[in-house]
Amino acid sequence: MVDLSLRNIRKAYADFEILHGIDLDIKSGEFIVFVGPSGCGKSTLLRSIAGLESITSGDLVIDGERMNAVAPSKRGISMVFQSYALYPHMTVYENMAFGLRIAGTPKHEIDARVRKAAAILQLDKYLERLPKALSGGQRQRVAIGRAIVRNPRVFLFDEPLSNLDAALRVATRIEIAKLKQSMPDVTMIYVTHDQVEAMTLADRIVVFKDGYIEQVGTPTELYRKPANLFVAQFIGSPAMNILKSEVVDLQGASMRCRLDCGVSLDIEATQSGLSRGEAISIGIRPENTRIGEGNGTSPVFTGVIDLVEHLGEVQILYVDLPGCSEKFLVKADGESTFARMQDITFTVHHRDIHAFDANGSAVTIR
Repeated sequence: MVDLSLRNIRKAYADFEILHGIDLDIKSGEFIVFVGPSGCGKSTLLRSIAGLESITSGDLVIDGERMNAVAPSKRGISMVFQSYALYPHMTVYENMAFGLRIAGTPKHEIDARVRKAAAILQLDKYLERLPKALSGGQRQRVAIGRAIVRNPRVFLFDEPLSNLDAALRVATRIEIAKLKQSMPDVTMIYVTHDQVEAMTLADRIVVFKDGYIEQVGTPTELYRKPANLFVAQFIGSPAMNILKSEVVDLQGASMRCRLDCGVSLDIEATQSGLSRGEAISIGIRPENTRIGEGNGTSPVFTGVIDLVEHLGEVQILYVDLPGCSEKFLVKADGESTFARMQDITFTVHHRDIHAFDANGSAVTIR
């Protein structure tokens, strides 16, 4: 059963449209993550689902009921904000209980719900503390607990970790993952610009650009089979290398490309719709490179190292390839020794090569 459906959702401020006809089905119990660059419309869509923004046109349906005109408090939705939004003069217990108290929930039920949520989030020993006595991660857990006690049908998270330092982001991300495991029937929608959060938390990821959905899929699907050039470069860290190329020969499903750096590639494409002489883009992820000349069947690239980034177990090599204006990134073992201005040769297996036509759409490769 589809728990939440968006049908042709549009949002405009005066004559400026933010969302351009969003269609999306979210199944009951899914953890969905919205990702995309700043200003792409992901937070606007989340706020529209919550009822904090009005929908200009289209239909928002939850469990078969159209929700466009339903008040936020009646939608069965709880939202966790980036800024925590805790009452500074109230204890943790009082912050978590406040919404239930306003709704007229019996005192014994409030107590049971607050203590259950505190146990889930490991906040039991902090219930009598004020927010100022908590760390950033603990405050965010209180904000999540305040949402849990309402027993919502849908959880909304609006960049909940963006105010935390790196270590707390990891710890709190783990807490959110555990929370989802403890509440398997609750649908969660999570907005972030951090693709690591998206890849580690999501059942499915929705990639936005300029108010449109570019692709929906599992983290693995988006990583291995990006639908277009935008998704290919947005998903993955470091970003996918993109090389300019030209189709120099076509024979049935076989396509030979000549890259600007002088390397030739033979690709087996299915229904590519390409023609001889057409400009295309070739994508190669830094982690799919193999230093050395390989076994003779893979294309060989030769360049000069311009910069070495040491990241502990790995190194990122910024390589100048002949005829290319952009640096080509190679991910190498952290134990190896590389230096600036050093010559380097590397290969990539044909199965790890991505191709995109002149419009940026993926070309299916066998």
